[in-house]
Amino acid sequence: MTPEWFTKALLADRRERTIDVEGAHIHFVEWGEVGDPGLVFVHGGAAHAEWWAHLAPLFTSHYHVTAMDLSGHGDSGWRERYSHDLWAREVVAVAEAAGFPGPPVVIGHSLGGLVTIQTAATHGDDLAGAVIVDSPVRRPDPESEEGTRGRAFRSPGIYPELEVALGHFHLIPPQPDPEPWVLEHVARNSLKETAHGWTWKFDPNLFTHTMVAMNEQLASVRCRVAVLRGEYSVVVPEDTAAYMYDLMGRVSPVVTIPEAHHHLLLDQPLSLVSSLRTLLADWEHSVPFARS
Repeated sequence: MTPEWFTKALLADRRERTIDVEGAHIHFVEWGEVGDPGLVFVHGGAAHAEWWAHLAPLFTSHYHVTAMDLSGHGDSGWRERYSHDLWAREVVAVAEAAGFPGPPVVIGHSLGGLVTIQTAATHGDDLAGAVIVDSPVRRPDPESEEGTRGRAFRSPGIYPELEVALGHFHLIPPQPDPEPWVLEHVARNSLKETAHGWTWKFDPNLFTHTMVAMNEQLASVRCRVAVLRGEYSVVVPEDTAAYMYDLMGRVSPVVTIPEAHHHLLLDQPLSLVSSLRTLLADWEHSVPFARS
């Protein structure tokens, strides 16, 4: 049975906008009152803004919230070539277009967390903070799982009917399926109809040039930063989280969400919201430790 909070969140007032960023149209969704402090939510690889649509309205009592489609994803335009630095400029452009009264907090999951790191490293003066949600920064290693995950997205299928396409939706990396009411929402919004049938919205060339290490970027972040991870995540296991804690100068929080896997937006959404609310409240009323 679909819970009431989820239904109310999807029915919440929202505004959809599109802006041009360096030759590509970038689509984003807004919730909440203009003039409130800003949050920018950034999705994972091959995902889209609707991954955050059941969570974003739960922050609008205090925040003006946006969730964006990075170029190559969702309802945004495609490019010949993608990079974390270019995606970071898209994040900053969306924040500027939203008209926040001050620097926003950027919150990114998976690939979106890596984009959040890049944004904080190169545009840190424009941010109030950065939250990295189950995004891996590993010790230097020539054998990276990211390459394997990238290859998994390069041959999207085409299906004759929407329901057939929905049956092929699956999470990468795999994990126990979350509740069907949340999985169906992100699946339906992952698809588009073409002249040949139904296929996925993301650009299959997304990961051709974007498998880069983010070690130096995370170490160079000077705005407030935190890491949230799933207890059972195969993407950010405990040793990776410990390494990221070291890169952040051992003064930024690393929080583990109980019972969560990598896609914790879907399998433990309310625990994620509670953790984010707690973190944001603390950041509003505390002074950060200096990073070495």
